[in-house]
Amino acid sequence: MKVAVRYAAAHVDADGHVTEHDAGATLVRRLLRVFPGALLIGPGARQCAGFEMIPLEFVDGATTVVINMDVIDSVGVWQTLKAGCDEPHLMNFVWWNTSQFTHTVQRTALALSCALFPTFANSARTASEVREIVSAWTIQSLAEKAQIAWVNLGIRLEHVQPRQEPSVPVVLYPAIYLSERKQPQLFLDVVERVVRRTPIKVEARLHESHLISEKAMGLSRHDWSWVGPLTASRDSYWEALARTTAFLATATEESYGLEYIEALVAGAVGIFPDRPWVHAILPAGYPFIFRTPAEAEEMLYRAVTDTAACRRELDAAAGGSFAEWLRTRHDDDLFEKAIADQVSAWFGR
Repeated sequence: MKVAVRYAAAHVDADGHVTEHDAGATLVRRLLRVFPGALLIGPGARQCAGFEMIPLEFVDGATTVVINMDVIDSVGVWQTLKAGCDEPHLMNFVWWNTSQFTHTVQRTALALSCALFPTFANSARTASEVREIVSAWTIQSLAEKAQIAWVNLGIRLEHVQPRQEPSVPVVLYPAIYLSERKQPQLFLDVVERVVRRTPIKVEARLHESHLISEKAMGLSRHDWSWVGPLTASRDSYWEALARTTAFLATATEESYGLEYIEALVAGAVGIFPDRPWVHAILPAGYPFIFRTPAEAEEMLYRAVTDTAACRRELDAAAGGSFAEWLRTRHDDDLFEKAIADQVSAWFGR
């Protein structure tokens, strides 16, 4: 049985490669790699670099498992596939925070999709949220039959590059969006206070949809900040992380936190808010978790002025090596095996 990946925002360039380095595009590339010969569902039929693009209407739902990353649309996807076969093979991949859907119609559509079709989630927290939504927004007979599995996404460890310590500490805005959930104003308030105390350079690489926002332009006006687009290639992305000293996370919710894990594995010191999503990805006793903006300021100041000592504290919290702790728990080999095994269990691939 074949696999087809559906993600409406996926962009394929003229050379046939899935471009951009946001979480969605990264996961599309991973899935195409995990399932050799997998198709990418797109606007037209096209031979790409190592895979084929095909419109949804051309997919044979009887012999192809469609992994839908746009989960809220799964019922509609099923209906399109049903036109060509009796029992389409369709599953959901929930890789984002469910709290982004707040409208009653959205929550109901999400719940129904996850109740009707097998659902693979990107973390234990996301899987738990999906179960709660299905239970709250669908009838009991559907909720009891929901099939939900999960594994931490992990990262491609072979991409990590040797550290290149900058002459002026680099502080990263560790997200590609400036949405309210990310609390960019809190980030700006804290770094402004730190920059008054010690030289730092703040970097923000944003999705093009947020580059021209008022908040982005406000941040770029400072002489100690740089705001630009996402890196053009995977290598340049990891090169930038290799020279990042620290980052300040301010998001209220994350489904997993791929960008944060990548920055940590690259050697940056992460300052995090005291939130459940943070505790789910870090060792107990992680030393740089703040409850107030003042605590965030002090932790970030230490991270950029006494970085070596901060890294020793991270090692101590991990019981030896923080880098090894991350590698053991956030290796994408675990993700690749888990999702392949789950597809096989659900559909007999």
